Amino acid sequence: MLEVRDLTVNYGLVNALKGVNLRVGQGEVVTLIGANGAGKSTLLNTISGIVRRFHGSILLFGKEILGKRADELVKLGVSQVVEGRAILTRMTVQENLEMGAFLRSDSLKIKNDMEAIFSRFPVLKERRNALALTMSGGEQQMLAIGRALMSRPKLLMMDEPSLGLAPMLITKIFAIIEELKQEGLTILLVEQNARKALKIANRGYVIETGRIVREGNGEDLLNDKKVQEAYLGGSSK
Repeated sequence: MLEVRDLTVNYGLVNALKGVNLRVGQGEVVTLIGANGAGKSTLLNTISGIVRRFHGSILLFGKEILGKRADELVKLGVSQVVEGRAILTRMTVQENLEMGAFLRSDSLKIKNDMEAIFSRFPVLKERRNALALTMSGGEQQMLAIGRALMSRPKLLMMDEPSLGLAPMLITKIFAIIEELKQEGLTILLVEQNARKALKIANRGYVIETGRIVREGNGEDLLNDKKVQEAYLGGSSK
C-alpha cells in the first residue's frame, strides 16, 4: 500500500531523514521504533503532508503522493493521530469527531460511522456534548483515534498513542490497535513502548539518527539482542 523510497528531509542544515526506505503492505501493522530525535515523527509528518522539505519518493497504491497537501492526502485515505493528540479543546467531543469527517459529504455514512465510534468508545458517547478540554489524557487519546477513523482511512498512522498514559490506559489503547488490525485496517505505528509495539506488529523498522538500521518481522526484532539492549531493557523473556 505504502512505499517510501530514499526519503531525505532537511531542517535547515540538519538532516532529519537520510535516505529512508520503508514499505507497508495492505492490512499490515508496521511499527517504527527508535530513540527520541531519531526521525520517527518527521517520517510520519512527511508522509501525511505536514513536513514539506524533502527529496525522494512516497508511493500510495503505486502512485506518487510526495508533495501533496495534508487535506489532499486525507481524501486519498491517509490519516494521522499526531503526537500530543492535537484535540480541538474548545469544541465538544462530537464536534471533534465531525471535524474528522470534514472532507466527506456522505451524511448517512458519517452518522453511522459516528455511532460506530461511540460503540467502540462508550466514554465518548457519554461525554459527546462535553468540551474536549475537560477530558482526561486517555479520553483525549480515544477521541484523537476516533476523529482519525471518521475520515475512513485506508492508512492510519499513529504517533506515540500511549505517551503519558497510565498503564491501564496503555493496555486499552493497544487493545484498540489490535481490534483495528483484526478489522483489516493498515497501520503505521510510532510507539515509545517498543515491546508492546513489536508484539502487535507484523513487521518493524529501527531508525537511528535519520537512517533505517534494522528491519524484520515483529518477533525477530523482539529477539534481536541489539534491539533488546537498545530499546527493550534487555531480554524479551
